[in-house]
Amino acid sequence: MRRRLERNGVFDQMNIIVDAFGGDHAPQAVIQGAAMAVQQLGVEITLVGDEQIIRKTAEEQGTSLEQIRILHTDEVFEMHEEPTSILKAHKNCSMAVGLRALRDDQGDAFVSAGSTGALVVGATFLAKRSPGIKRAALAPLLPTAKGVSMLIDCGANADCRPEMLVQFALMGSAYMKNVMGVENPAVGLVNIGSEDTKGRELEIETYHRLQEAPVNFRGNLEAREIPGGEYDVIVTDGFTGNVILKLYEGMGSFFAHKLKDVFGGVSGRLSAALVLPRIKAFKKQMDYSEVGGAVLMGIAKPVIKAHGSSDARAFYNAIRQAKACVDEKMIETLTASVAALQAMEEKKIERA
Repeated sequence: MRRRLERNGVFDQMNIIVDAFGGDHAPQAVIQGAAMAVQQLGVEITLVGDEQIIRKTAEEQGTSLEQIRILHTDEVFEMHEEPTSILKAHKNCSMAVGLRALRDDQGDAFVSAGSTGALVVGATFLAKRSPGIKRAALAPLLPTAKGVSMLIDCGANADCRPEMLVQFALMGSAYMKNVMGVENPAVGLVNIGSEDTKGRELEIETYHRLQEAPVNFRGNLEAREIPGGEYDVIVTDGFTGNVILKLYEGMGSFFAHKLKDVFGGVSGRLSAALVLPRIKAFKKQMDYSEVGGAVLMGIAKPVIKAHGSSDARAFYNAIRQAKACVDEKMIETLTASVAALQAMEEKKIERA
């Protein structure tokens, strides 16, 4: 991790840059989440946005701005804007300013709950990709019966090539091993069957490449297997991944509503009291705010896409997730993994 030096030559604290005006509940929830992170994680925060509004909001809600810097800009990227406009027409929005600050080493990681498309474009062209990475990929953590699994990609790349999916597998494995502590992450390729002949040309070619890649590839998996948690890294193209993610979120909401129906009425409430701890544990497991956000894998520094409807707790967890990426040197490990794969491919070409 690169640290910035203070004037006296002493290293300063880790600094997480946060888009203060991204998300449905900005800037109130962002400011509260940032203050929680300062108090509980021991990091510094740089909030990017209109300084006057940030200070007024913090004062009104009684939130301390200690250890929080403000990088001023009064422009906000609206959700209806074309994502590529972040590069020129909206180059002074809070997201763009924050990403350039990340590129210029003013922070160690970046968090935003703003437009997903704009974040992918902005991170790719402003913060830049890691060496050797062909495409950045969005990678949320999905709750499963055994903890969490990483889905990569879930929307950044609708059309993919086999070599891109192999890199997704490498990036996902690096995250799950170094940040989540999984010793030998099991990798699965989303398909319509377990046989290596199933699927489109994309899946068939990717299957054979993954067999030779430096990852723990366990073969194809069908979408119904994801909740079981047998696979730590779930690899697919962005179109398929986004469908899986939205269905997952929808089923989580469906289960929550059904639980209310099941435990409705007097007898239901009495029954619920007996299993209340388990119900709370289940709801917490299915709550996106407890995870943090989706990592934008493949960028030169950690970038976290928080959920658009994030509350203060969700922003805190997104910042915590960003800190973990920095602490565990995720980017360095990812770069080394990609370099090792490239070396393997070059040797294959030489032998041929």
